[in-house]
Amino acid sequence: MISVLSGGTGTPKLIRGMKDLCDFAVIVNTAEDVWVSGNKVCPDIDSVIYALADVIDDGKWWGIKNDTFTTHEALKKLGFDEMLMIGDKDRATHILRSEMLRRGYTLTAATRELAKRYGIKNDVLPMCEEDVATYIVTPEGEMHFQEFWVKRRGEAEVVDVVFRGIEEARMTEDVEKAIKRSKAVVIGPSNPITSIMPILSVKGLRELLRKKTVLSVSPIIGSKPVSGPAAKLMRAKGYEVSPSGVVDCYSDFLDIFVVDESDRVERDIEVVKTNILMKNKEDEKRLAKFVLDVLGV
Repeated sequence: MISVLSGGTGTPKLIRGMKDLCDFAVIVNTAEDVWVSGNKVCPDIDSVIYALADVIDDGKWWGIKNDTFTTHEALKKLGFDEMLMIGDKDRATHILRSEMLRRGYTLTAATRELAKRYGIKNDVLPMCEEDVATYIVTPEGEMHFQEFWVKRRGEAEVVDVVFRGIEEARMTEDVEKAIKRSKAVVIGPSNPITSIMPILSVKGLRELLRKKTVLSVSPIIGSKPVSGPAAKLMRAKGYEVSPSGVVDCYSDFLDIFVVDESDRVERDIEVVKTNILMKNKEDEKRLAKFVLDVLGV
């Protein structure tokens, strides 16, 4: 068994490729969660569930394929700005999660039940139960990550990134058990700042990773992220926008780093090269098999 740390859109591609190749648990970033129209939206958890259930809209890598947006459009006509464009089928997931939370379920229990109803056998685990929120610091002030990325389209200048509530965040028993049982831990090709750093900032998690074999797949080729706003965010946190900069984010526990064939990394860890782009399911399986072969899983 292995554990995978996931956030954003890159890692769900990798875990979809892994689905039929090994036993794994997924530990997911929850710092981008937000309440929208009365329902708790967990974008990174949902992307993992939808990817493993093979219902994800893999043109956008969020939401459900062939979804409709009738409710979202009706709200817009009524003058309500929902901020996130939520599909009708996707909204059903948020409604069910929110109802379970209102009935006293923990987020871990609600996520496990949702995964079960989507036919998923793997454990999909929130990084913590406490509320953590990623805020982007800009010259205009602080804004929630969803406002920065969705409403503002990532165009604002980034001064810093902060994780509100992270000091109170504690590793759940389920996350701790999953990592301790794992032969290795994989960090997928996700944004190291907003997708992975919140997970790593949960109390006790980095210390646990230092006792495991940890492999990371680079989300950056050359000086450009494969997707998303990682460049702005890495610079704001003082990291070079490069595969080497990603290594620096994980330097206290990383053992193996997978980079693109065109890249060079000069750091004192094991570096292996392959084509890391995942443009289709075949690419996902190819990269997943490569990672598992490197780990000997």
